[in-house]
Amino acid sequence: QVQLVESGGGLVQPGGSLRLSCAASGFTFNSRVMSWYRQASGKERELVAASAGGMPNYADSVKGRFTISRDNAKNTVYLQMNSLKPEDTAVYYCHTRYLGAAIWGQGTQVTVSS
Repeated sequence: QVQLVESGGGLVQPGGSLRLSCAASGFTFNSRVMSWYRQASGKERELVAASAGGMPNYADSVKGRFTISRDNAKNTVYLQMNSLKPEDTAVYYCHTRYLGAAIWGQGTQVTVSS
């Protein structure tokens, strides 16, 4: 069964940090593009960061603050989020594609508030 399971969300003050994890199973992880998306209340889902094993890609709004990384031995992709801002508040989703279909995790809530 192809599955993505996110963890690590929570409530953090502005300027704080969080690390999200996404554990993958049911497919060959090493060769897959793994991505993080987010969806704020009332807004469309947007790409935050993507990793294909080479140079990662980031949304302009998170460049210099967020870092995507992956541990192929653990089939896990991470999103390190530093200098968090209230506008980073959203549900964060892990994503990949498998046999032409989009695979999503269940999402993890990140709330940045004082």
